[in-house]
Amino acid sequence: MFDHPDRGMPRAPGLIARFLADDHERLDDLLQRALDDREVMDDEAYAAFRRGLLKHISMEEKIVLPAAQRANGGEPMPQAPQLRLDHGALAALLVPPPSPSVVAAIRSILEVHNRIEEGPDGVYEACERVLGGQATAVLEALRAAPEVPVNPHSDTPLVRSATRRAVQRAGYRQEAEGLWDGLDG
Repeated sequence: MFDHPDRGMPRAPGLIARFLADDHERLDDLLQRALDDREVMDDEAYAAFRRGLLKHISMEEKIVLPAAQRANGGEPMPQAPQLRLDHGALAALLVPPPSPSVVAAIRSILEVHNRIEEGPDGVYEACERVLGGQATAVLEALRAAPEVPVNPHSDTPLVRSATRRAVQRAGYRQEAEGLWDGLDG
């Protein structure tokens, strides 16, 4: 529970915030499960994480952020540009097969990204405030969101270059430099 700024009393997060934060936890658990055995990646858990993260990004990009922008008189949420850059970097990191450096970059981005979205001052709560009475309809749209088609992994020099650029564009230069541990010359 979060402290309510006006009364100092605890309050529960809004419907959308709780739904999406719960999904963050589910995704974190899947990624952890994929890495439980440090010697071998659990491909099934990573595949579920990959599908889930792509669906989560889609829900934010196609449902939450546009609804909040419409409810805000056409003005996007202030954090929307950075969130979209992060989403692009995360989606790009899901294209190549998982490796220690790719997974480390995903974790590093999610750590920062999820803090921007969650909490009483996060984007999710800000969206709910703007949405007001429309929040329930947005939650129903989130619950009904379709799965996202997922292509097979690809590991080519073009994919590596595009992924590195997407991560850098989002502002994660250190993560971009560590990708592929210098294997791509």
